[in-house]
Amino acid sequence: MASNKNALIRYKTIDQCLRNTMRHWTLDDLIDACSDALYEYEGKDIYISKRTVQLDIQQMRSDKLGYNAPIEVYNRKFYRYSEEGYSIMNIPVTDNDVKVMNEAIQVLRQFKDFSLFKEMDGVLQRLEDSVYASQKNNKPIIHLDKNERLKGLEYIDPIYSAIQQQQVLKITYKSFKARQASDMIVHPQFLKEFNNRWFILGSNKSKHITLALDRIENIEIDKNTTYIDLEIDADEYYKDIIGVTKSNSRAQNIVFAIDKRLAPYVITKPFHQSQQILEKTDSAIIFNIKVQINFELERMLLGYGENIEIIQPEKLRKRIIGKFHQAIKKYNV
Repeated sequence: MASNKNALIRYKTIDQCLRNTMRHWTLDDLIDACSDALYEYEGKDIYISKRTVQLDIQQMRSDKLGYNAPIEVYNRKFYRYSEEGYSIMNIPVTDNDVKVMNEAIQVLRQFKDFSLFKEMDGVLQRLEDSVYASQKNNKPIIHLDKNERLKGLEYIDPIYSAIQQQQVLKITYKSFKARQASDMIVHPQFLKEFNNRWFILGSNKSKHITLALDRIENIEIDKNTTYIDLEIDADEYYKDIIGVTKSNSRAQNIVFAIDKRLAPYVITKPFHQSQQILEKTDSAIIFNIKVQINFELERMLLGYGENIEIIQPEKLRKRIIGKFHQAIKKYNV
């Protein structure tokens, strides 16, 4: 998100300069002003090329950002606004726009380091794409993988609201293994998405539980129970696992070899943040991740079929071998 943030700082700085009609602004002046502003905000020198500021001016002139800034060049050297009193900060915003943006900001602030919006490039680009499409009657440029028939999505809003307002929930839940649904009292802590499915992590009788939203049959607010905030750090809670299934076991070193042909996919999209390359051979690349062994890890490894070999730990290796033998039996029949 740093590049997007820096661009916004530059736009605002250029706008402030051009509003100051008591001075003539050359391209070099605008570059110096943007450099000073970035140093003030970021605390470090950031190189800004002429090309960057020229593209910024082009962006501000265009309708892409909604500015349509009337920036002109006069005497073949200086920049100014051709309309007196113009500012990109004066773009009219409706009451509904403000309401929607405030709601979006409240959601974004739930993310860690929201002021920097780290790791949020994709989300913000999708948001911008949606706004652009709605304003221009254009088709969205970005197509998201989604399942319109996914169950449980209607519970996201009430669960989110309950977490915000620290309310206890009475959830009617039926796991895949259960014959019938049962009620449970849950102190919701946060929502998590994995592999296009949503989950709620909460506590029930002082124990952590993870429930899939697509297995929930009903939700009610329990006004008679006092909410208990476990103050769980989601990043810390999930740091040693892939997916959502967490156990009391320790994280282990999982060593595996990926065929050289598919290795670039694993390098560019690591299985886990702990992933490291241990060795490169003529036919494969050997990786290591340190995670708990759980259902989601096994499913991910099995998904690579004949292109992966589990080296360590031996227990996981034998388990994967056993699953492949079971698969072969089905095809032999």
